[in-house]
This record gives sequence, C-alpha cells and structure tokens, in this order.
Amino acid sequence: MFYKPDMMDALADYNSARYIIFGVPFDATSSYRPGSRWAPDAMRKASANFETYNEYFDIDFEDLLIHDIGNLEPYSSVDETLEDLYHAVRPIVKDGKIPILMGGEHSLTYPCVKACSEEIGEDIGFVVMDAHFDLREEYGGIRNNHACVSRHVHDDITDTYVTIGVRSGPKEEWAYAKENDLKYYTSDDVREMGIKMVISEVKEYLGCKKIYLSLDMDALDPAYAPGLGTPEPFGLTDIDVREVIRELAPHSIGFDVVEIAPEYDNGISALLGTKLLREFIAAHAASER
Repeated sequence: MFYKPDMMDALADYNSARYIIFGVPFDATSSYRPGSRWAPDAMRKASANFETYNEYFDIDFEDLLIHDIGNLEPYSSVDETLEDLYHAVRPIVKDGKIPILMGGEHSLTYPCVKACSEEIGEDIGFVVMDAHFDLREEYGGIRNNHACVSRHVHDDITDTYVTIGVRSGPKEEWAYAKENDLKYYTSDDVREMGIKMVISEVKEYLGCKKIYLSLDMDALDPAYAPGLGTPEPFGLTDIDVREVIRELAPHSIGFDVVEIAPEYDNGISALLGTKLLREFIAAHAASER
C-alpha cells in the first residue's frame, strides 16, 4: 500500500504518466549508519529548490508526464518488503512506464530489476554506480542484505553487469569479480581514463541493450554527498555521475537513487540525489522526442 506525499513537478496522473516516482522508506539491514528511510521525503522537499527548465536538454519538467505514486509502506522484514515491492513495480512496467525508486537502502534495487526483466521478457543489463561491490551471498545472516544486492542481481537475473566507482569490499569480493570476469571500473580507473572513455567502453560492452540503472549515492565522494549510510572516501565527482546518467538514461527501463541518510548532513546529499534523479528523467525524455 502506498501513502502519498508529492514530488515537485510530478503533475500527471498515473494513467497519463510516463515516469512513475515512488519511495520506499526502508533501511532495516543498514550495516553502518541507518537513516535512509528518511530519504524519499527529504528528496521531495529538496525538489522544491529547482527550476522546472533544464537548459542542457531544452526540456521543461512542467511539460513532462511524471507521477509521484507516494511511499510504499515497508514491512519490518526485508524479505516481505522486497516481495511487496516486486509486486508493486511489475504493473508499472507492464503499463509501459518507467519506474523510479527513491530508497531506502540498496537491497530495494533487486525486486525492481527483477520486475523490469521479467515483465519485458528479455535479457537486460544492470549498471550500478556504487562504492562497494555488494557481492556477498549473505551478510549478518541475511541473504537480502543491502551488502548483497549486486551478487543476487548477477546470479539470479542478468550476467550483463557493470559497476562504476567501486573502491571497497573484502578480498573475497574482489576475487569473485575477477574469477567471474565481471565488468567494473574503480574510482581510480575513472580518474585515470576519464569518465567519457569509461562510458564509451560500457556502452560498447552493453551493446545498447536495455538496462536497469542504479545509483548508490556512496559512489560519490563524501565531499559531494556526506549524508550517507556507508560513506567511502576517494569517490566519483558529481559531474562523473551526471555524465553516466545522461548517457545511459536513454537505454534504461528503470532507475533508482538509494542510500541517502539525510540526518547526517544539512540536506546536500538529498539535494544532489534529487538533481540527479531529475537529470535521469530529462535525459530519458529527450531521447524520446
């Protein structure tokens, strides 16, 4: 069941909308700093800061068909929450719309990718920007822990997998990535190669396959986004992340922004996450003109 606050510029009703925004205020498996449950409404509040016009894409958000369906009421159990989220997202995809999740923690990504993949009935790619590999089979005795999401997406849904910005994980995860020939770019790779070269390689690897794009905000350096559940220094810049979104949004059938913990800063992380969400919508909408 959804309860409904509204994102600024989400003016369309559900039936006419192309983009369906929703929040899931759930952070029960957070392993360092909980608080991402407050992010969806913090992002809605931040949305009031922005002009409706995006000059880069020559798009006005007042002209776009965006609907904020509200927040999914989570369960105390991660398994029940993910099951409910899967059943909430699948009809959005079936209706030909683009689901956009505001987390909450990163475990929430898995049912969204699953719903997108199963509903369109074809192989999709998964591209994630994240400081952490999230390749554990379980963590803290919980299979669907936020630290395991990429492992289960890769094993259960698609092996067309790319992570950008990774710089943290136990030795076993780095070994797993190498042994399974996973495509990844560390934040050092991005600095040395340049983000445009990274994006070019990623697009060639994907072959313009339809993808699900996930942004764990800790991919960014904490200088840009300090209010996070698991901040990790030496990260991506805001421009790096923006460029990935601009280039990959046109190929995306779903998107999420997760792991903002707004209690730990003065609102800058929610502000940036909201701006990047809006950049995704603008880039995707521009590609359909």
